[in-house]
Amino acid sequence: MIKRYKIKDRQITPVESETPDIWVVINPSDDEKKWLVENFALDEHNFASAFDPEEPTRLEFEPDHLELIFKRPKNYSSKDHFLFKVSSMGLFLFKDKLILALSEDINMFSGKYFKQVGGIREVFLKLIFSSIFHFMEHLKVINMIADELENKINSAMENKHLLNLFTLEKSLVYYLNAINSNSYVIDRLKHNAAKAELSARSVEYLDDITIENNQCMKQAEIYSNILASLAGARASIVANNLNILMKNLNAIVIAVAVPSFFAGVGGMSELNTITGISSARVSYPLFMTAMLIVGTLTFILIKRLEKH
Repeated sequence: MIKRYKIKDRQITPVESETPDIWVVINPSDDEKKWLVENFALDEHNFASAFDPEEPTRLEFEPDHLELIFKRPKNYSSKDHFLFKVSSMGLFLFKDKLILALSEDINMFSGKYFKQVGGIREVFLKLIFSSIFHFMEHLKVINMIADELENKINSAMENKHLLNLFTLEKSLVYYLNAINSNSYVIDRLKHNAAKAELSARSVEYLDDITIENNQCMKQAEIYSNILASLAGARASIVANNLNILMKNLNAIVIAVAVPSFFAGVGGMSELNTITGISSARVSYPLFMTAMLIVGTLTFILIKRLEKH
C-alpha cells in the first residue's frame, strides 16, 4: 500500500497527486517494491530492511539522498501476551521528498508534533523523535503492568503471573537493544548534519532528540535491571506462598484426623452408652459438636506451634 501526503500551510494532508512531498509505503507487494526501487534509485537491501524487525539500525548516504533504518516500538496487541515487540522503519530523505517505509498501517503523523511542520526535513526529524516518544510511553505501560503483576505475585500460588513478568523482562531487553542502536545512528546523523543538509535549527532539534533518546535508554536500563534483580525474589515469594498453603492443608488434615480417632475408638454404635443419652436426636448432634470443637482446638494448637 502506498499513501501520498503534501505539506500545505504547515499541515500534512493526504493527496492523490503523483508528486507528493511524502510517500508512505506500508508492507508493499513485490511489484510495488520493484517500482519504488527503480523509480527512486533506492538501495534494494536497505528498502527491504525497513520491513524486517531483525535488521540493525544504520544510516547510509547515497548520491542524491540518505537512507535511515530506525527502530520503533510495535503496536501492542493482546495476542502478544505481555511481549512488547520492536519493528523497523525506513526513512529515505531526498532534497524535495521523503519516503517512509513501514511494516504496519499506522498513522505516524498523529499527535501534537505534526500539527505544525516547516518542511520534509522537519518531518524527518519529528518522525525520529516520535519513535523515541513512543518508546517512552511503552516503558510507562510496562512499568504499570509490572507493578500490577507484582501485587498479584504476592498472593499467587502458581507461575502464571511470574511467567508474564519474565516476558516483560524479555521485552525490556529488546527495547534496550533497539534504543541503544538508535543512539548510534542519531549520533552519526548529527556528525553528518551538513551532508544531510540540516539547518542550524534542525541541528539544535537533533540535540534535543539525542537527550530524549539517552533519557529513554537510561529509563529502559533501570526498569530492566530492577526486573532482572528481583526475579529470584519473586520466584521465592510464589514458592513461599505454596509452602504456606501446604502447611495449612496439613493442619486441616490433622485437625480432621483427631476427631476421627475418637469417633473410631468406640464406634458410632456405642455413642448412646458413652454419652448416657438414650435419644439419638440429642446424642448425635452433641457428639458432632464436640468433635468440631476438638478439631478446631487442634488446628489452633498446630498454628500456635508453627509460630513458635
